[in-house]
Order: sequence, then C-alpha cells, then structure tokens
Amino acid sequence: MNPKAVVDKPKSKISASRKLSLKMMLLARAMEELDKETVDREDEKARYLGEKLPPLQVSSLSMKELQLLCEQLHAKLGTTDEERYDCEEKVTKHNKDIRELKLKVQDLGGKFKKPALRKVRVSADEMMRALLGSKHKGSMDLRGNLKSVKKEDNKEVSTSEVGDWRKNVEAMSGMEGRKKMFDAAGGQ
Repeated sequence: MNPKAVVDKPKSKISASRKLSLKMMLLARAMEELDKETVDREDEKARYLGEKLPPLQVSSLSMKELQLLCEQLHAKLGTTDEERYDCEEKVTKHNKDIRELKLKVQDLGGKFKKPALRKVRVSADEMMRALLGSKHKGSMDLRGNLKSVKKEDNKEVSTSEVGDWRKNVEAMSGMEGRKKMFDAAGGQ
C-alpha cells in the first residue's frame, strides 16, 4: 500500500472563493432569521400581555369599583405568581434531568478512565492510629499474643523392630499395621 495515499486528503470540488461566498450567505441568512425571531418574540409578548392584562380605565370609577378592581388584580397577581413559580420549578427540574442524562451519556461513552490505584502497605497499628488518632492505645501485634504450641512427632515407630524400610512397609500394611500404630501411640 502506498503511504502517500493514506496521508493525502481528497481535494474539495468547491473553490476557496466559493466556500467563502457560501459562508457569507449562510451568515447573512442566520442574521435575518435571528432578527425575525426577536421580532416574533416581541410581538408574542405584546399579544400575551394585551390578552392577560387589558388597559385600565380608572379615572371614571367610584371608590367601591376601584376596591373591586384592586381585588381582581390581586387575585390575578396570585395566579400569575403561581404560574411563574410552576414554570421555574419545571425549568429547574428539566435542567437537573439534563445534567443527569449528560452524566449517564458520558459514563456510557467510556471516555472517563479510572485512575490506577497504587498498593499501599499499612500495618494494623498505623491504620488504627489513622482512624482513631490519639485514642488508639495498645498494640495490634496479633502474632505476639498467640500461644506457642509444640508440635508432637507422630513418627514414634521404633526402627529396632524392623531394620529395613521395605519390611516396615509390609508390617504396617493392612489392619495389623494400623493396630500396631494405634497401640504404639496410645500406649505411651
């Protein structure tokens, strides 16, 4: 395989000036769309406020009518505040869900690598001092607290009975040999 073929990228069929003109056209179109979107938002806001909050005529109203109007506006203010709070809570809940889902995607992507942990040798005394601090008194030397036990030799078969090891094997085979071993061990 030719190494140059792997390195070389295929040439683009669009010239550099054409690419630049396309970028400029895309940017201009995006600016137009952005301006249109802001105008639409302003119109929607004005329409919504006109629908929810009609213009007030307070100059020709009596005191009782003004009090009634204030009560109505106060009730509308309460419902609007509740709606605003509900919307804010929905937004915070959705943002939290988005963060959790992003973490899940990142975990599933496998880009996070666990760091290699070093083996650390810590004695039991050092570990207890680290956990308990100055409260730790005494030693954790468990081997020093063990009792020493002498191992008994079970090979107390006298070699005087049988001098040759082959005869010893023959003598110990079968039930008679086991009986002799039992008698020898129990008799002492």
